[in-house]
Amino acid sequence: AASCIAGLGALGAEAAGAQGSGRGRGDRPRRDIYELRRYTLDSEAQKTGLEAFFADAAIAALNRIEVSPVGVFVPLEGFSPVYVLLRHRNFWTFTSSTQRLLADEEFLAKGAKFLDAPATDPAYKRVESSAMVAFEGMPELEIPSKAESRILQLRIYESPSVKTGQKKIEMFNTGEIAIFRKVGLNPVFFGETVAGSAMPNLTYMLGFDNMGEREAAWKRFGGDPDWQKLRAIPDYADKKILSNITNIFLKPLSCSQI
Repeated sequence: AASCIAGLGALGAEAAGAQGSGRGRGDRPRRDIYELRRYTLDSEAQKTGLEAFFADAAIAALNRIEVSPVGVFVPLEGFSPVYVLLRHRNFWTFTSSTQRLLADEEFLAKGAKFLDAPATDPAYKRVESSAMVAFEGMPELEIPSKAESRILQLRIYESPSVKTGQKKIEMFNTGEIAIFRKVGLNPVFFGETVAGSAMPNLTYMLGFDNMGEREAAWKRFGGDPDWQKLRAIPDYADKKILSNITNIFLKPLSCSQI
């Protein structure tokens, strides 16, 4: 546990030191910090309340403390879980955001119904959160589509060990991200999970105008000669470096900034 905390502290110091300069420790480019929340809900009423909370109170308050953009997404079918993606510029904003929000009187007033919900009528069942550091190969979040019909594809790659997980990150940084861009697999972010469940893992999100665009892009990717060459490298074989892949399709709520 101590080594994990030390690692987070080092990353936080690097990111905080880079704030405003665009550079990190060792003159490396600054990298985003991402928080991905997963709200489990019991009813449509809870979903309506959660959406109202983010639309009327939380997103504006988060933006005021320089947490931006904020993405709020639901499954293509059903109401739960709701995913919330927060882009932090450094670990300080990540670790201090709760206290800073609770000091914001406008946030407390506009979000009162959600924030003060009693145990007998909770605003949600539970929330889980993971923290990620952006890849060197894509250090900042992008918004590839603002179409009303847009869909987001969230993918989580679990690895059998920390070492093999780093190999998959290397594969993305040295070639796979560039291939994604070439074939139209439009990235929103790539993140290495440093705290959360199902570790070690990396998580990324892709954005498309519609499902047809997504299907065509993945088809191009499968036949791309650069991809075929990259995947043929023995150290990058799926059977060596991946133990599970989770694939989730999402759509943004109207308040979402992503």
